[in-house]
Amino acid sequence: MSRKVKSVRVPKELETMNLSGVIRECEKYLRDLESATMLKQQGNKEAAEALLKTRQADLGRRIGHLVWEARVQFGKSKEIDK
Repeated sequence: MSRKVKSVRVPKELETMNLSGVIRECEKYLRDLESATMLKQQGNKEAAEALLKTRQADLGRRIGHLVWEARVQFGKSKEIDK
């Protein structure tokens, strides 16, 4: 799987966002989905659901942090331009 992003349109506020980091977080989430599937197949449905709930919250927090970092960077560059 290639990790390069060739072309993406994003708002100016997010143009400094670490897109590779977003892709990496999604890859981790997909691995956890596979683990949850295996747990469920082995009869451990509660553990699979707990893993998914925890990972979804973690994914949202991490992606939110990447967006926040990009917004802060945009604000700093805008202040410098003034």
